[in-house]
Amino acid sequence: MRQRTLLREVSTHGKALHTGQMVHLTFKPAPVNHGIVFKRTDLYGKPEVQPKIEFVQDKLVRSTDISSGHTSLHTIEHVLSALAGCGIDNCLVELDASEPPILDGSAKHYVNLIQKAEPVEQDADRDCFELKEPISVTEGNRSIIALPYNGFKVTCTSADDRGIHTQHLSIDISPDEYIAGIAPARTFTVYEDIEPLLKMGKIQGGSLDSAIVIKGDQILSKEPLRFEDEFVRHKILDIVGDLSLLGKSLKAHIVAVRPGHKLNSELTKVLFQKMQAKPEPKALEPVRKDGPAAKKSKMISPDETQINIRRILDILPHAYPFVLVDRVIELKDDEEITAIKNVTINEPYFTGHFPGNPVMPGVLQMESMAQAAGLLMLRKISSEGKVALFMSADKVKFRRAVIPGDQLEINVKITKVRANRLASASAKCFVEGELASSAELMFTVLDVPEEGM
Repeated sequence: MRQRTLLREVSTHGKALHTGQMVHLTFKPAPVNHGIVFKRTDLYGKPEVQPKIEFVQDKLVRSTDISSGHTSLHTIEHVLSALAGCGIDNCLVELDASEPPILDGSAKHYVNLIQKAEPVEQDADRDCFELKEPISVTEGNRSIIALPYNGFKVTCTSADDRGIHTQHLSIDISPDEYIAGIAPARTFTVYEDIEPLLKMGKIQGGSLDSAIVIKGDQILSKEPLRFEDEFVRHKILDIVGDLSLLGKSLKAHIVAVRPGHKLNSELTKVLFQKMQAKPEPKALEPVRKDGPAAKKSKMISPDETQINIRRILDILPHAYPFVLVDRVIELKDDEEITAIKNVTINEPYFTGHFPGNPVMPGVLQMESMAQAAGLLMLRKISSEGKVALFMSADKVKFRRAVIPGDQLEINVKITKVRANRLASASAKCFVEGELASSAELMFTVLDVPEEGM
């Protein structure tokens, strides 16, 4: 895929959300490999800042802020989201204040501006980071996980503390899908949060023209909701913008539960570390498969109806602390598997999820289903030299909390297989016979290099 910029410059103006200043903003074309760069025309020397994850300020309150040297930028997530969602790689963003205009509280007007400027392809390939292994971050009752995926997909659950306005959406992000289904979603806040934010010096330019206010069961807005699930769509809008701080387009499936700018930033930091990490050096000598140091076979034989943890570690590519299947207790005709995961207080994620009230993150329940599904698929085909990778999840539901001392019984059924490479599965987790979580999964089987080569 080619890099893209704008054919012509375009401008807009409006009031900034937090400072209340009137701001002028201009999008300008930029050359290949320029990236997205902000230019503060109001400061001496007109300094430029490239929004990168290492410049993100530690204390994020309702916005994404960056600082490089003496130059700061605030609340840039909607601009970044519009550029990333429209597939713009190179653009100079000029503004005469520290904060872009909030406009209607969505990215819609920025998208309209980009379309008016007319995106054009450039003579260079787009740089992309493809995630190879799952990663996750948690904070209190919030969690977000990134999974390998051949594309960019976001599955998000948005909820307030009372659980009244819970919304869920899973969507593959392409320019067309973003423009139609994500960009128009407006920012929102709970009525009780307004006074504390004002005391912090925030939302000085906020109004019902630029945000939706939730007051109990009521929705306060100058216009009707643009989508029935507008809140979760705006959460996805923010995720798209915050992940663009990675500096490259991303191939991954993001699964988020109650995300926010701080958590999005933490995930982007971990992704950046993965992107910067050097690959492990390859061994100079191959390991003899018939020698004394040879590992046990990674194949699952037809007569294996149960699999213990030693065999699971031989078959799955995972290692501590991400092995989430302890034992397979039944395999049925290559179509169904029942496995268990013993949940103990020693799990590393219980330290922060949550202190004093440990609960297993829902995304890790989903990962345990995916690992069981991978074992089943590797049983169904010849698994030597292959690895099963989780691709996507749909219709994800969490029914009850899973706590230390529980035993998770994981049941997975293969529903569709294509060319022995792609498979769909129906998965459920039970605790003492009670449904804890469920999902429809898709995964793929890939060849891996021979060990030691």
